Amino acid sequence: MKILTIIGARPQFIKAATVSRVIKKIENCTEILVHTGQHYDENMSDIFFDELGIPRPDYNLGVGGGSHGAQTGEMLAKIEKVLFKEKPDYLLVYGDTNSTLAGALAASKMHIPVVHVEAGLRSFNMKMPEEQNRILTDHISTLLFTPTDTGYSNLLKEGINDSSIYNIGDVMYDAAMYYGKKAQNNTNILEKLNVKYKDFILATIHRAENTDNIERLTMIFDELSNVAKTKKVILPLHPRTKKSLENINFNFSESKISFIDPVGYIEMVMLEMSSKLILTDSGGVQKEAFFHKVPCITLRDETEWVELVEAGFNFLAKDLKSLETLIGEVLSKSFDYDKYSFYGKANAANKVIDFLKVNK
Repeated sequence: MKILTIIGARPQFIKAATVSRVIKKIENCTEILVHTGQHYDENMSDIFFDELGIPRPDYNLGVGGGSHGAQTGEMLAKIEKVLFKEKPDYLLVYGDTNSTLAGALAASKMHIPVVHVEAGLRSFNMKMPEEQNRILTDHISTLLFTPTDTGYSNLLKEGINDSSIYNIGDVMYDAAMYYGKKAQNNTNILEKLNVKYKDFILATIHRAENTDNIERLTMIFDELSNVAKTKKVILPLHPRTKKSLENINFNFSESKISFIDPVGYIEMVMLEMSSKLILTDSGGVQKEAFFHKVPCITLRDETEWVELVEAGFNFLAKDLKSLETLIGEVLSKSFDYDKYSFYGKANAANKVIDFLKVNK
């Protein structure tokens, strides 16, 4: 069995690492790894292959910036050439990026079965490129592996055949458990930053809906700067966010926010585990907060992980002008994480391969 895996963005490297470890153990199972180049900054890409134990890609397509259409189109053409050469039994894609959609489209048009890991997620905000990507990918996929009951229900409501959908749990939960243990023994990030366990707030901001909207960006950083006057706030600064802040003449020297360079996954896991609160616009970080039993404030109007909001572990910051107040309220709460299990039993990667062997 030959599986061709498409990756291009930071979260996909993490998800692929969990499944790739299983593939290595399967006799007569080969994986061809194709990196589109969607994240091409060394801190955002290359370091992940070293940290996560992923083999260097068999193909690096080198498709970086550009508009959504140009980027997706270039990926589509280049992936198609690889598929003609490799002729895999399956094309495996993760998540909701342009790389995901380009891979799924290329394989579907060549009648190669498309496997979508993390299917069925919906924000119900069609202005989000990620929402468009995930819906289109789901509707041309052969096998859909959803991480939650909610995702399963979403797919059924959209008319997708029940026999194509499998609720396997979340491969990110596999990763969180595996790399959480590794992080405790393989990083001194807390010492380097001179911070103590559970004595700081961790923030990550990178989505275009925040970075490209001057009003939202200004409100977020005004509020965070106020919070940072009395509480330690650590923010790994994404290149897109840095550029946007520079464009609005944000005064880095006066802000009390502790800006740091982007960190590798192991260091990020350690920061997440050690923080007392996480603020993010990342879909993956929202879940990781729950995995590591840390409350989360999501800097968006909606989230794909509705179960976390409904259970009271994740809080949507719909009114950014009141973000400082919301932070204070969340920090005053207590949480019972052991009461809920939304994302399986940390064996999702094994289930992916088991289903592929059966359906071959």
